[in-house]
Amino acid sequence: MKSYLFTLILLLVATFVCGQESKGIYISSEETINNSDILRLLNFERIDFIKLSFKGSGLANKSYHLTVKEIWDGVIKSESDIINSAKSPIKEYKYVNDSILSIDIIAKPMMNNKIKMSFKFPGVIIEKKFDGINSDNYSLRNLSDNELFKAIIGEKFYLLAYILPYEKNGVLSWCAVENSGENVLNWGKEFCIKHYLVFEMKFE
Repeated sequence: MKSYLFTLILLLVATFVCGQESKGIYISSEETINNSDILRLLNFERIDFIKLSFKGSGLANKSYHLTVKEIWDGVIKSESDIINSAKSPIKEYKYVNDSILSIDIIAKPMMNNKIKMSFKFPGVIIEKKFDGINSDNYSLRNLSDNELFKAIIGEKFYLLAYILPYEKNGVLSWCAVENSGENVLNWGKEFCIKHYLVFEMKFE
């Protein structure tokens, strides 16, 4: 009898764990450009290009919401939507119809203190311009590029950041900023970064 109860408990735990796992969405970045000449051209023009894939059985029939915070001198100056798929006028694009979602992001600093970005989602390409500073040192960083990272349905998470580097003794470091911890909104104050963008996403 004890053996039967123990086995039953194990089965219930396993079912619960599997149910929890199924709610997760795993995120990965894909190789975008293999041609060395094109890579050189993109680097010369200061163009960042990231291709992201979201995978998980819990993804089907979910909407997605991408927002951006603009941070100046360590203070959040604005927050706005990039896309809220649930508000799409086209029914087929309101929800993910598979267990995979792919999006592409392109970013480039402009000469007139502007930042230009392009977001490619299923069925739509959205272009945005943001205020920035006169610098070629912006870099687009994938904040969810970790094999252990898993997005949870209904919870907002940091997806991307378009950042300036930490500068010390004439040395520029983007990794010091990116790897400094989870307090993304404090990077401006911690590293004296004049301006950066933080993108957050949520599946519902």
